[in-house]
Amino acid sequence: MIVKKNWHKDFFKNAFYNPASPAALAKAPEEVRFVIKALKLKKGSKVLDMCCGPGRHSVLLAKKGLDVTGFDFSKEYLAEAAERAKKNKVQIRLVRGDMRKLPYSNEFDAVINMFTSFGYFSEKQNIAILKKVAGALKPHGKFFIDIVHKENLDNNLHPKSWNLAEDGSYHLQETEHDKRTGLAKNRWIVVSPGFKVRERRFTSYSYDRKTMAAILKKAGLKPLKFWGGFDGDRLREDSLRLICLSEKRRKYV
Repeated sequence: MIVKKNWHKDFFKNAFYNPASPAALAKAPEEVRFVIKALKLKKGSKVLDMCCGPGRHSVLLAKKGLDVTGFDFSKEYLAEAAERAKKNKVQIRLVRGDMRKLPYSNEFDAVINMFTSFGYFSEKQNIAILKKVAGALKPHGKFFIDIVHKENLDNNLHPKSWNLAEDGSYHLQETEHDKRTGLAKNRWIVVSPGFKVRERRFTSYSYDRKTMAAILKKAGLKPLKFWGGFDGDRLREDSLRLICLSEKRRKYV
């Protein structure tokens, strides 16, 4: 499967994919409660939601009294996040940018990265992003990441699948997954009511506990705890999610 190098420039648009679906919005309160508990966040804590998308987590964090910055590449998602913040009467700083060029230094008590919004680039670039995260954190600041779990993919991935979405469209997902490297090449086709067909392709790396711990350490982050879900369940081989809490080392790379 051929995937163009800068696929991300066309992918993150509401007309094709919106991560703030009704199902995702319904899960957000539980996820935010877990984030606050795991990170031991208090009112006024400075939090960076890296790849915030349409702000479904950022807004809820702000409603809890946290000082939130949402950072994302998509203009459309940020516009939706701004509208969501306005409706909920909360203040959030929203910044458009590429996470490979995260422009912060020793600023945040915590950085969160939710819903598999990581692993899109080369291994070298992915580690460089984590170094940017470490640099953005205050000393002993925490990093919380939630991604798809490689071990589950290795054992249970269906190379092709059809799903009926909430808006009545059909989604075809086709994946070529390399178990050794964790690299997946993905092809998504959306067939909307009226038979309008749209296609996008993208790449993503998945990680298991060992590989995630290794890249965090290379970036100057110390893994503290792993979970397999937002219910606090421990990470197992069949866990769908890999959730990790790490801390900025006193001396980071």
